Amino acid sequence: MEKIHVKTPLVEMDGDEMTRIIWQMIKDELLTPYLDMPTVYFDLGLKHRDATDDQVTFDAARATADYGVAVKCATITPNQDRVVEYGLKKAWPSPNGTIRGILDGTVFRAPIIVRNIHPMLRTWRKPIIIGRHAYGDVYRNQEYKVPGPGKAELVFTPADGGEPVRLTIHDFQGPGVIQGIHNTEKSIRSFARACIQFAINQKMPLWFSTKDTISKTYHAFFRDIFQEEVNAHKAAMDAAGVEYFYTLIDDAVARVIRHEGGFLWACMNYDGDVMSDMLATGFGSLALMTSVLVNPAGIMEFEAAHGTVQRHYYAHLRGEKTSTNSTASIFAWTGALARRGELDGTPEVESFARKLEAAVIETIEGGEMTKDLTLLCDPPVDHYLTTEGFIHAVRAKFDAKMA
Repeated sequence: MEKIHVKTPLVEMDGDEMTRIIWQMIKDELLTPYLDMPTVYFDLGLKHRDATDDQVTFDAARATADYGVAVKCATITPNQDRVVEYGLKKAWPSPNGTIRGILDGTVFRAPIIVRNIHPMLRTWRKPIIIGRHAYGDVYRNQEYKVPGPGKAELVFTPADGGEPVRLTIHDFQGPGVIQGIHNTEKSIRSFARACIQFAINQKMPLWFSTKDTISKTYHAFFRDIFQEEVNAHKAAMDAAGVEYFYTLIDDAVARVIRHEGGFLWACMNYDGDVMSDMLATGFGSLALMTSVLVNPAGIMEFEAAHGTVQRHYYAHLRGEKTSTNSTASIFAWTGALARRGELDGTPEVESFARKLEAAVIETIEGGEMTKDLTLLCDPPVDHYLTTEGFIHAVRAKFDAKMA
């Protein structure tokens, strides 16, 4: 058949380890046979980030701002063990954190619902979507390992030449550790507006949670700005039937466990990082969760919610067969293609993406899946597919749809 033309290039960010292997399989089997798909390619593999002193990450983020839509493979954020393993110049920062900071986006993560993969909690009947603030806090911090006795202070020096403000953090009598974090009013407002707009588009309730009873300035600043933005958008929220609910983070966690779902939960950066993994596991697997970074101007970057699947990669290098779930990586591509088709006014590209998503879900619901899902499947299945076998099964189902 004649290939479907994607009018505007996607920004493509390649990644690391097993997900990099899967990334190429997806393109070879499920995309390039059907699509005339130009991309602006960036290699965010750890070795290339090291070779470019991480400049490639900044270039990829800026290209995303220029083109409006990006798709990203999972990448390694190196610790000291990885520095030694890969012979790196330094432990480079998280590429996701760098991209989020440049784009000033909010990360939305949602479960991929499959009928034969039931949530761990019987109360969860509808998707619970996490809206994670994607700037600042511990992800752009400064840390110091205190060697011995001394005073740690928080100092703010006004740009207009006013007197510095000094607050004592702690008088150390011995070794310890300190950390400084920050956020900006601009970024917090963007986060609130993105969550409000997403809730309006999805017509679902919006929750927000912090720990303002303990953090009476930092967390309370988030709470107050979020409330201001809710007040400013009340008419649009009311018209869409969107209710806003604020509570403490610990109360929110307890409520989520008992709730049936069907709402957007807005979280501060660290809370969203942790709670999105909890929800992914509760709904089935990180391999069954989408992740999209949304900038206030509508720029979007799609990726899988999981990591690089290191253990499977080492098995692959040993020549062993693996059974790695590619669902979330496929959905990263389909999400980006659907958004590109929407912006370009090419419904055939959107249709392609939705048909491919349906083929993936129908493959799993038909009992053809990777090993991780067989442990969750109900009714049980007594066999599983290899990494390549699953992608081949999806292609067979997809070919039938395209025919």
